[in-house]
Amino acid sequence: MSPTPKQARTHRRKAATSDRTHNVNAYRIEASWDHRPDDTAVIRTSDRKRARKAFRELVDKGAYVIFQEHQGWDRWRTLREADGAALRAERAAGQHLAAAGLPPAPANYRPGADDRNRTWLARMNARAQAERRAAEQAARDQAEAEARRRRLAAEACRDARTLMNPPAVVRPENRRRARHITGAQR
Repeated sequence: MSPTPKQARTHRRKAATSDRTHNVNAYRIEASWDHRPDDTAVIRTSDRKRARKAFRELVDKGAYVIFQEHQGWDRWRTLREADGAALRAERAAGQHLAAAGLPPAPANYRPGADDRNRTWLARMNARAQAERRAAEQAARDQAEAEARRRRLAAEACRDARTLMNPPAVVRPENRRRARHITGAQR
């Protein structure tokens, strides 16, 4: 039996206790660049796939990107952060390592660091520079040793005849006669 109109007016459905906050399934991507810090990009969407794609694209453009999820009442929870400029520099350092023919960064070299390739590249460049300086110093030392050897050989050739003869003082014609003087004549 259906309720009478008077009964229908007085009947109220119990209010739902669930959260009725609008737009709690939203995502926000904030991006900023070093060369324009005041001009940030903010993308809001309820589509998680679109939000992830926008996050990746902004990171590839070299922005510092924060991926956030809406918690209700204008509260946002950070899901991911990425420094696009650092990641681009890291990729460029890896490519530079490969192009220069240097060994890639080993797997156990500062694992988990965001700047592995950049620090490895700096280390390899410093090592190559030290090796180049050592090679230049060795070449200079060898050239100095060769010049000294040649100089000594030239002196030996020039002075060989003189060195074969006894000193002039020893020869009888140059010998000075000793004068023997008694003590009273001094």
